[in-house]
Amino acid sequence: MKFSRLKLGVTSASVLALLGLASFSVYQGTPPRDQVVLGVMLQGLSQLHYQPEKIDDQFSQRVYDLYLKRIDVNKQLLLAPEVAALQPFRTKIDDELRGGTHEFLDATNQLLSKRMLEIQTLYRQILAQPFDFSVQESWETDPTKATYAATPAEQREQWRKMLKYQTLARMSEMMDDEAKKKDKPLAATKVGASPATTSDALRTPAQIEAEARKRVLKYYDEAFADRLKIDDNDRLADFANAIANSYDPHTDYFAPIVRENFDITMSGRLEGTGAQLVEDEGKLKVTDIVPGSASARQGELKVGDVILRVAQGAGEPVSVEGMKFDKAVKLIRGPKGTEVRLTVRKPDGATLVIPIIRDVVVIEETYAQSAVIKQNGKNYGYIHLPSFYADFSGKGGRNSGADVKAELAKLAKENVAGVVLDLRYNGGGSLRDAVDMGGLFVPSGPMVQVKTNRGKPQPVADEDPKVQYGGPLVVLVNRYSASASEILAAAMQDYGRAVVMGSTTYGKGTVQQVFDLDNAVSPEVAALKPLGSVKLTIQKFYRVNGGSTQFKGVTPDITLPDALTSYAKGEKDADYPLQWDEIAPATYQPTNSVPALQQLRAASAARVAASPGFRLITDAAQRATEQRKKTNLSLNLAAYRAQQQQARDVNKQQTTAQNALPSLDVATLAADARPASDSTAAKRVARFLKPLRKDAALAEAVAVLGDEAK
Repeated sequence: MKFSRLKLGVTSASVLALLGLASFSVYQGTPPRDQVVLGVMLQGLSQLHYQPEKIDDQFSQRVYDLYLKRIDVNKQLLLAPEVAALQPFRTKIDDELRGGTHEFLDATNQLLSKRMLEIQTLYRQILAQPFDFSVQESWETDPTKATYAATPAEQREQWRKMLKYQTLARMSEMMDDEAKKKDKPLAATKVGASPATTSDALRTPAQIEAEARKRVLKYYDEAFADRLKIDDNDRLADFANAIANSYDPHTDYFAPIVRENFDITMSGRLEGTGAQLVEDEGKLKVTDIVPGSASARQGELKVGDVILRVAQGAGEPVSVEGMKFDKAVKLIRGPKGTEVRLTVRKPDGATLVIPIIRDVVVIEETYAQSAVIKQNGKNYGYIHLPSFYADFSGKGGRNSGADVKAELAKLAKENVAGVVLDLRYNGGGSLRDAVDMGGLFVPSGPMVQVKTNRGKPQPVADEDPKVQYGGPLVVLVNRYSASASEILAAAMQDYGRAVVMGSTTYGKGTVQQVFDLDNAVSPEVAALKPLGSVKLTIQKFYRVNGGSTQFKGVTPDITLPDALTSYAKGEKDADYPLQWDEIAPATYQPTNSVPALQQLRAASAARVAASPGFRLITDAAQRATEQRKKTNLSLNLAAYRAQQQQARDVNKQQTTAQNALPSLDVATLAADARPASDSTAAKRVARFLKPLRKDAALAEAVAVLGDEAK
């Protein structure tokens, strides 16, 4: 959805009332910054959030649990007795906020400062001695299974195993480099082998182990140096964000620097890799690859990959595991033309080094694009829509609704017998464009209902009675189709206008807006600015049939196997999501143009069961699911390297099988033809068409269109 600034009419008197202060004079004219930030933020949430929280013990528990989870994700810093000592605060945070105090924040700050110094001494002691990788022991990697250590001795053992595993991983990577020097396969490299004499000096196993520990030590020294620099404002921002997130996953507090990054993201201009990232339980995970970006063109970085280390060109890799998100992202970003090398762990457990030359996103590839698919003597149209983009500034930019309309006009000249609208990985964008786009396929009518927490539902309708395209239509979706994508898919489903295919969508059925805290306070506290911003949920979407897209998402008419199902998370997996509900249906007239859905579903299921492409997808999903269950990892070097080799062998087999699949006959539109001398355009078209030829879901969508035409 479009985010915009929202100015709150919060007076200094209301701020004082919330803070429980008699007047600013108590603080000689200016209250403490933390009280102003928290007070004004809570005032805004209580006035404008779609589902305001009552500031009570239950609210306190939500904030406590979320903040404690975030400050010690893997339960590596705090001891069980220390956590027990914090337990009384679990029902006191609401009282502190009303009273303008923050004892819980102070207590955790003091405790973390103390524990960070103690853990710093601990990991340095452990890494000063070699590890024995021949013994059989394991390390539990799942934070949800971890427990706080009861004693310092127990905590030391937890850290020993974690540091041993990280050293093991780096040692194995270095052994791979040694194997390449010898021009031998991975399996030929043995721990006890004597190095051959070559022009490049080969390191002994002991030297490799020492170097691996050195690299792990460097990472932790850098990470702890960063964390020890965290000041009161950083802690305040983390605490304020935990408070905001306790309302719902999309309500956030933005410290001034974070707001700046948010504005850069919303501008749509990227210079770097083009990978969108999120911190997920201490891991830096890829959530999206911007179409046309450097990562998309390179092709190896995928959604679901976890970034472990970052190297600037041929420089030494820096681990980003546990690093502050902003710093990790800064390492990955960089000027156009420079190289970054990302060491990533794939969902199946394999590690891979991916070199990417940073670039500015190719704007043309972020817009709607079309292709023609030829099958059984007929032409079928394909439209890829990466987002519901719009020119929010009104400066003559492009809008997705108008662009899709133009693509449909071009496809009409190709005499297509059906159209596939691809909304996979489309995270949303402009509501107005989603509504206008729905109107391209049905006569005028409501496409969605929007409701505030106090007002009546308001239908948002397409007013244009003209139908741009009235033929067979398939809408492709997956777990990463969200927000405006879900609105359009749901509308086409409710109108009976299209067959929705793929997997259940994300489940984000809410609208957010951003307001600046600086605009909500009087000049008396100007010296405290900048205070940051709050993005909060103000509205909820409902389908025209009355159901919400929130939490549940959109269930496709025809479900297809998807490798994402093994690891992709939806709204329901987030902390404190708003729940699903329903309202009265809007007044609308279904077209019911989809014939015999049950027959289409049965025919599709038979094809999918016999499809080699979907068999590969199902096998990959099953492997990833099994791999995710294996959270207790071996600390034995031979076992670890055997597992890595097995994962690489399977990946190679998967790639070979994928390449052997039959290809769709996909071509560019005649209207988009470019002179042969335009090599840049030719490369862009080739990048667009190549993945479509081996796309099993697209092939099945075309087959369903063929069934409809029978």
